[in-house]
This record gives sequence, structure tokens and C-alpha cells, in this order.
Amino acid sequence: MTDRVSPERARSRRGLAGALGALVVLEVALGLVFSAVAGWGWQEMLDGFVVTNGLMGVTFGLCGAVIAWHRPSNPIGWLFIADGIGHATTTLGGPLMPVLADAGAPLSTQQLVATITLLAWPWSIGLFLPLALLLFPNGRALSPRWRWAALGIIVTAPLFVIEMGASGEPISDGLPTGFLVIPSYAELQPLWTATEIRNLIALLLAISCLVIRFRRADEIGRRQLLWLLLASVIALLFITPWGLIAGTPILVLLAIPLIPISVAVAIVRHQLLDIRLVVSRALTWGLLTLLAIGSYAGLAAILGSLIPSRGGRSAAITVLVALIIAPILPRLQQLVDRALYGDRRDPARIASRVGEQLSAGLPGVVAAIRSGLRFPYTALTVDGTVIAADGTEPQIAVPLDLEYGGTSVAQLMIGLRSGENALSAADRDVLALLAIPLAVAVHATRLSSELQSSREKLVATREEERRRIRRDLHDGLGPTLTGVAFTADAAANLIDTDTSKARDLITTLRTDTRTAIADVRRLVDDLRPPALDDLGLVGALQQRADQLAFRADGASIQVEVAAEGLPALPAALEVAAYRIATEALTNVVRHSSATSAVLALRCGDDLEVEVTDDGPPNGAWRPGVGLHAMRERAAELGGAFEAGPTPTGGRVHARFPLDVS
Repeated sequence: MTDRVSPERARSRRGLAGALGALVVLEVALGLVFSAVAGWGWQEMLDGFVVTNGLMGVTFGLCGAVIAWHRPSNPIGWLFIADGIGHATTTLGGPLMPVLADAGAPLSTQQLVATITLLAWPWSIGLFLPLALLLFPNGRALSPRWRWAALGIIVTAPLFVIEMGASGEPISDGLPTGFLVIPSYAELQPLWTATEIRNLIALLLAISCLVIRFRRADEIGRRQLLWLLLASVIALLFITPWGLIAGTPILVLLAIPLIPISVAVAIVRHQLLDIRLVVSRALTWGLLTLLAIGSYAGLAAILGSLIPSRGGRSAAITVLVALIIAPILPRLQQLVDRALYGDRRDPARIASRVGEQLSAGLPGVVAAIRSGLRFPYTALTVDGTVIAADGTEPQIAVPLDLEYGGTSVAQLMIGLRSGENALSAADRDVLALLAIPLAVAVHATRLSSELQSSREKLVATREEERRRIRRDLHDGLGPTLTGVAFTADAAANLIDTDTSKARDLITTLRTDTRTAIADVRRLVDDLRPPALDDLGLVGALQQRADQLAFRADGASIQVEVAAEGLPALPAALEVAAYRIATEALTNVVRHSSATSAVLALRCGDDLEVEVTDDGPPNGAWRPGVGLHAMRERAAELGGAFEAGPTPTGGRVHARFPLDVS
């Protein structure tokens, strides 16, 4: 929660929180001092609730001060401070009463202290604590309807205060009562019963609100709620016997301070450690403890009439409880771990869920991994780009390489759980199992995408070529042939009446016809060099090499063509090899200072086309239209292309698979 208050107001609120926290500590310290003055020992301090109220006052007050210091706009901190003041005031007032009585203080003073002592702590239980739980963790009501629940708690809180402070019973025997005494207190028992029910309803409302918040919360919100859940379970395990079993030590109330501590950690430092692991173990042993207590009580009732000996009965109960718990513990731990860590202990289950999502696409796979392992965040990145993600991105994410054929094809980003700084061995084992099918899926997706892109590019190239041919035919050859037809008609009309003019027209007709033939040859050459059909690939390249005997500056250059055992090649491969080789030789003549160049064609498992020259290196080559065209021609046929300077000169190398159809 971000505090939207001015820096001045924030500082003043922090100062007030610190002062109130110090007041709580001072009250508790004075309570201990007055306990010593009154001559109270440890047992008297326990019976007078000095120990329990003192510890609760300090924890609620200091935790509230911490929350108010870091989150001044969150009312939970101030509610906890008020709660701490209530408990601390009772801690101070309890031992102060006998000290005042022994000192002969005025009766009115003693009654005033008694009234404050009796009325201080009920506010903590009846108002501050349930209201804080209702507003946890952001200090706001869950919805406008829940504001009515908060208002109901506030309005009815005085009933519990009056019930606790108006009974007319003194704090200790021989001490005066407070000012607030109702003479007909006993006759109002139905009202006090309703008040107790009201307290239960307030607690149930707070718990219901927390459950709803947990279901709706994001990953951070759930971590905060788990802190409170942990403290509540522990406190419940300690307090329940105190309320139900006579003779339970009052010290079990010391578990209550875990609640303000957990709330402070949840609001201020919820990322302190992996709360899931703590809750997993606490829930397991807590449920197991309840099971053991229940089993022990049940067996004691059953065996009480069967085994007369107390020692034998205890031994039998112990053995039976052990036999009951032993097979349940692993199963119980498994259930709790599944609720908190997903199916980490069952990799096959996660793999099955991931397999089901493969057909739906990578986003579904990523979501299945996150939900299956209860990670706060998972994402799939290819070349640094996120292509699928699920969850809220945390501050720390661990990358895992996904390899296919020994090459990394993607990375799986895993958001670490709160308190973790690395993936556990169990998580890594599961992710290693999932990495193989996920890498295959990414590779297949990439191939599919590249295939689709290649198809689209081929279609676009084909349509552009068709458009060019249509334009050349329409704008060049078409008008020329139309002119030829008109000229022929004119010559035919004048051949009898004006022979000389008809002869001139026939001469023009001959010229236009040659132009049309040249246009047709140019179009044919663009589709496929005719030299390939006339001379073959090696002959066509040799012819082109003979034509490139001089550089652009006029100096001669010797070009050698070397071909070794070339078989019959597919037409597309012949054209690509010819175009790349002639473009490379043209670049040597235009841009280098070489005196010789070698064009080598080798054929083994692949067809290799290599052009080298002895020109001096002039730094890295800047890709131009020619280099881009050569690279694209190689890629279209599934080949590889590289070009650049070497210590001995320039080098252009292309490799093509021979299974090109």
C-alpha cells in the first residue's frame, strides 16, 4: 500500500507512532515495577494477567508502531497501537491497585484506577483486533458492503466493555470496585450472552473476510495472508485447550502476540522468507497435534472402562495413538504441500497437465507450469522477447535454458517464491523433466513460424515478379508489338501506291521487330539465364569469368573457374549458384584491388560455391544490395552464406543442400 500523504504529515505521524509505542513500553515497565512494590511473585503476576497482558501490550503496541511508521496511512497500525495501550494500561492498573490501597490513597482515586483498568482491555478484544483483521492487509474494507460489518463492530463494541467493567466485581479481593457498576447486572444476562455471541460473529466475519481476500488476492496478497494464517493456527492450537480444558496454564495466552507480529511482517516485510514452507510445516504439525489430542481423548474414554490400571491404560493409549498417526503423517504432509507447492512431488502429474496444454499453445503451457508448481510468475522468452507469461513478475526471476539439439532455443523465467534466493532441488528436478517437451514445442513453434514467414515471402516474391513481368510486357513489349502491327498495315497499304514510303516503313518494321525480340530475350534472361541451358553451369560461369577480365580502374584481373565432379543439379540450385557466383565476381571487379580471383565449385554432401580474391583487406564489409540478395538466395533453398575479408583477401562462400527440388 502506498501512502499518499505529504512528507510533513508522514513525519508527524511517524513521530506520533513512536511516541505511542514508547508509552506502551513505559506502561508495561511501570506495571512490572508496581508488581515488585506490591510484593507479587511470578504466580501472582500470572494470576493478575500482568505477564500475559504485558506481553500482548508490548507486541501489539510495538508492532502497531512499526506498521504506522512504515505505512502511516494504514489504519491497522493505529488500531494495534490502541490495542497495545489497552493491554498495557491493564498491566499497569492491576498491580497499582494494591499499592494505592496499602498507601491509603483516597477511595475515589482507587475507584478511578479500577475503572480505567477494567475498561481498558475489553476494547482491545471487542473492537481493535477484529476491526484490524477485517481491514487486513491494506487498511480498506473488502467492498462497500463490508463497511457495514466494520460499522457494526464499532457500534456494538461498547457492549463488551460494559459487560467486563460493570459487573461490580473488584480486581482483587479487598479492593474497591470501579465507578461503572450496574446494580441489576445479573438480570441482564441475556444481553451479556448476546454480547458473547456478538464477539463470535465479529471474529467469524473477520475470518470470512480473510478467506475471501485470499481467494481474490494476487501472489503478494496471498503471501501476506499466509503470515496471518500461520499465526492464527498456532494461536488457536494454544488457546483452544485453555478455553475447553480446565487446568490449562494461562501461559498459553502468550501465543496471541504471534498475531500482531505476523501482521507487521505481512504488511512491512512479507518477502522476509518463504512463508509457504513455514505454513506447510506448521499446518502439518498443527493438524497432527489436533488429531493426536482428539485420538487421545477418545481412546481414554473408550479404554477407561476396559483397562482398570492407569499405567496400562496410558501405555495402551500411547501405542494406539502412535499407530494412528504414523501412517497419516506422510499423507497429511503431502496434502499440505500440494496446497502450497502444487504437484512438485508428483512430476508425472505436472508433465501430464503440460502435455494437455501443448496443443493449445505456449501460453497455456506456461500457465500450467506456474499453477502446477505454485510459482508467482513464469515466462517464456526467445531471443530476449517474452512470448508467453503468466502471473505477476517478481523482483527476482531465475532463467532456465531450454535446449534442442544442443542449442538453446528459449529461456524459461521462473519467479522465485517469497524468501527464496534460488530454486530448490525439487523444483529443478521437475523443471528439468518439463524442459525437454517444452524445448521441442518452442522449436516446433519457431519452425512453424519460419515456415509461414517463408511461404509468405515466397508468395510476395512471386507476385512481385509477376507484377514486374506484366509491367514489362505492358509498357515495353506491348507498345512495341502494337507499333509493329500498325507499321505493317501501313506498309501493306502503300506498297502499290508509294513503294518508296512502303520500303521505309518496312525498314522501321525490321528495327521495331528486333527491339521486341531483345525485350523478349531480356525477360527470358531474367527468368533463367539462357547460358545455363546452352553451356551448363560451369560453362556459363566460365563465360562470365572471361567477360570480367578488367577491374573498374582498367587494370587486368585473372579469374579462374575450378569445378570438381559436379552432378546434374536441380534448376533452382543452378540459378542460385550462378547468380551468387556472378554477383561475387562482379563485386571483386568493382570494389577490390585484386589481381586474381578463384571461383570454386565443390560437390560432396552439399554444393559449395566459393569466390576468393587476393585483394588487400579494407576492414569489415558493409552489407549492400548485392550481399543481401546473395544471402536471401541461399536462405530460400535452405543454404548458408557468409562473406567478408580474410588475412589473404576477400571470401564469399555459399553452401546448399543437394536435396532441393
